[in-house]
Amino acid sequence: MKKLKYITCLLSAGLLFGSCQKQLDISPEGARSEGNFWQTGEDALLGVNSMYIPFDGEEFYGRGFMWFINASDDMVTGRINTNADNIKNFNRAYYSSSYTVDQWDMRYAVIRRANDVINKVPAISMDAALKKRYLGEAHFLGALMYFQLTYNYADNRAGVPLITPENNNDPNPTPRAANANANYDYIEAELKKAANMLPYLDQLAAADYGRPHKVAAWGYLSKMYLYKKDWANAEKYADSVITFGKRELLNNYADVFKAANNYSTEYIWSAVGTAKGPAGWGSILPGVMLENKGWGIYNGWGYYQPTKELYDAFEAGDKRREVTILKPGDKHMFFGAERTYSSVNSLSGYQFNKYMEPFTYANPVGTSVSPNGDHPTTNLNVPLMRFAEVLLIKAEAALMQNKNADDPINKVRRRAGLLGITNATMAELKKQRRCELAGEWADRHRDLVRWGDAQAAYAQPLHGVTGSVIWPARTFDPVVNGVWAVPQKEIDRSNGVIKQNAGW
Repeated sequence: MKKLKYITCLLSAGLLFGSCQKQLDISPEGARSEGNFWQTGEDALLGVNSMYIPFDGEEFYGRGFMWFINASDDMVTGRINTNADNIKNFNRAYYSSSYTVDQWDMRYAVIRRANDVINKVPAISMDAALKKRYLGEAHFLGALMYFQLTYNYADNRAGVPLITPENNNDPNPTPRAANANANYDYIEAELKKAANMLPYLDQLAAADYGRPHKVAAWGYLSKMYLYKKDWANAEKYADSVITFGKRELLNNYADVFKAANNYSTEYIWSAVGTAKGPAGWGSILPGVMLENKGWGIYNGWGYYQPTKELYDAFEAGDKRREVTILKPGDKHMFFGAERTYSSVNSLSGYQFNKYMEPFTYANPVGTSVSPNGDHPTTNLNVPLMRFAEVLLIKAEAALMQNKNADDPINKVRRRAGLLGITNATMAELKKQRRCELAGEWADRHRDLVRWGDAQAAYAQPLHGVTGSVIWPARTFDPVVNGVWAVPQKEIDRSNGVIKQNAGW
């Protein structure tokens, strides 16, 4: 009989799953089978917690998903890696190999578990308010997974398969939806349900921080509408966050990337992490971006290094540049000692600095840095969406409706130490998204694609700190490469019901 896997311990503060040592296989051998599991409030909690299990996967919010963002002009692969190079160069050979192929499967695992919660929890006799929140979590996480799948794999020719609560247990392969808009319509409905069911962040107990909240649902509604080019609704839901979301920019840009501020007023939604336990838990991105071998002190992986193009995109006096990028000669703290930055293996000569805070302390292993350098999580929750991005979504949606966008853009500029401007244009909006959100899951590559700028951007070579070419110009075909290839293993195991994106 099919087994269900659930986390064996309750969530501790900020979803610190690292304290859980193993998962419980609930099978029919004994009292707890799938058939009699969904009976109590405790069962409901375990079922809800099971949705988060894939988030600890190395490829979920660590390395795999970031390979797609690495295609942009802001970063290069770093260490030579044939498969990673194929991804960045839009080479068809990548989609049957590692790193990205599990993205599809892991996100559908979350979706199916969310559907289980939606199907099973309503019949459980338990606290009504808690039941409502659990269902809101399921609607939110399922919608978020579909959003990430849709903007990576779907366009006007084909969507991604819709596995819903109604067909969740259908053993037959589900074909792709008609197009991306069919997916966006479903995501819209799910996020609206989530927003109606979820509390505000400040209504959650501290032990539940890291779970979905109302403003996260509004934020992703706003971003989804931006991708759908529904500018009025993108603006509307950005305004909901700005006006009613109890969110504000932190005064200091650098403070956004400190673990103490994981749940600050700028937080909307993050990839949770912890250093606790034998191997930590959550996003490994900080360790993946760290200098390869960490100057002999910690096992950094040396991927995703900034380009000179990104460094030069910042205006003079922009405080964000040094927070974002380490260049040769910069002073920085590492394992309690001041160092002068240099790299023995960086392809570009730069390193992203945003996620370095956990590594700055003396003796950070086990407190702010994972004891296992092969799974280099930290206690810094890597932002997936924050308030600054919502301001820029508001600005972009306004500009696309021929409205003035100076106010939200200038809030971002002034926090960066720059003067305000008048009559901001899309060029300014694009620059602010690039400089504000560099190296984040906001996804520079996807921005270039949706703006229609990718082909021209990728036709230019990329340079390192010395000015030398470190990545040659690439050929980007918007008709083909505007979406990524469906993993071949998904096509194979569907017996061809799921079709490949045209051109791949």
